Amino acid sequence: MENKKEKFMYSYSAKQQEEIKNIRQKYLPREENKMEQLRRLDQSVTKPGMVAAIGVGSVSTLILGLGMCCVMVWKEILFIPGIVIGIIGIAGIAAAFPLYQEIMEKQREKLAPEIIKLTDELMKQ
Repeated sequence: MENKKEKFMYSYSAKQQEEIKNIRQKYLPREENKMEQLRRLDQSVTKPGMVAAIGVGSVSTLILGLGMCCVMVWKEILFIPGIVIGIIGIAGIAAAFPLYQEIMEKQREKLAPEIIKLTDELMKQ
């Protein structure tokens, strides 16, 4: 009898396995896990307020610019109306952040039970 030593060769590549996993993940049906759902809900609290505040702030900035233009370019004709228009623009700019806070608070009250429920479920895991 011959005494042969057979060798078992096994090669493991963590990098290759990770790449295979990433490629496979692209083709699996997308399922939203609880953490992704929590992140999405958290973003939905701030996003509506941010959109409204940016919109109001942008329009108010343009109104302020119009008022400045009236004061500086057409001094003789539109000086007083330009000041009034500028003050309206400043008021709109000042109102943007409180508007953001108000909308965010309403969204928090609306989504708080669902977010708390999800966080409780995640903490138990």
